[in-house]
Amino acid sequence: MARLSPSDRRDAIVAAALAVARRKGLAATTVRDVAAEMGTSSGLVHHYFESMDEVLADAFSRVAEADLERSASEMASSEGPVAALAAFFRTYAPADSDWAFQLWLDAWSEAARRPAIQATSRRLNLAWQALLEGTIRAGVEAGMFVAADPGAAAWRILSLVDGLALQVVAHGTTIGRGDVERWAASAAELELGLPPGTLAQSGRHRTSSPTRLQCRRDRRLGTRPSTE
Repeated sequence: MARLSPSDRRDAIVAAALAVARRKGLAATTVRDVAAEMGTSSGLVHHYFESMDEVLADAFSRVAEADLERSASEMASSEGPVAALAAFFRTYAPADSDWAFQLWLDAWSEAARRPAIQATSRRLNLAWQALLEGTIRAGVEAGMFVAADPGAAAWRILSLVDGLALQVVAHGTTIGRGDVERWAASAAELELGLPPGTLAQSGRHRTSSPTRLQCRRDRRLGTRPSTE
C-alpha cells in the first residue's frame, strides 16, 4: 500500500470497516475482514487501533455525526422554530433503504457488549436530543410551542421517531418512510400544542432540500445533490 500519514491510515481503516459493515453488519465485521478489504494484514489494523470495538465505534461515529451535522445545518437555516422542527423530521426519518439507520440499529444492539460503541451511541443520542430540545425551547420562548418540560418532550418525540424508524428498517413492509414522518410530526403537534398539519405545511416550503439518503447516494455517484 502507498505510504500514508497516521491520520490518513486510520481514515482508510475506518472506510474499509464501513464497507464491510454495509455488507455484513456491524456485529459481524472483524479485523480480518477489514484487513482483507484493504489488501493488508490484521497487524496494520491493530497498529492504529487498540481494538476492533474502537474501529467500529469510530466508523459508526463518522456516519452518525455526518447525519447529525446535516440535520443541524438544515434546522439552523430554517425560518423559525416551526420550520426547524419540520426540517428535523424531514432529515431525520430514514428512507426505506437507508443503511445509515441500519448502522444505528446495529450499534444499539452491540452497545451492551461493546463499551466503545455504547459510549459513542450514548454521546450521539444525547446530541440528537439536545438539538431537538433547543428547537423546542426556542419555540416555547417565542410563544409558538407549549411544553412544560422541553427536555422530556424532546425525548418523547425522538423515541417515537426511532421506534417508527425501526419498523421501517427491521420489517420493511410494515410502514414506509412517509408514515414515519407524518405520524411523528402529528404526535409532535399534539405534544407541543400546534394545530394539526402545521409541520406538514411548513415542510412543503422546503421541499427542494435533499434527504440525507439522497445526499449520500449523490456523493457516491459523484453527482450534484438531487432537488427532486
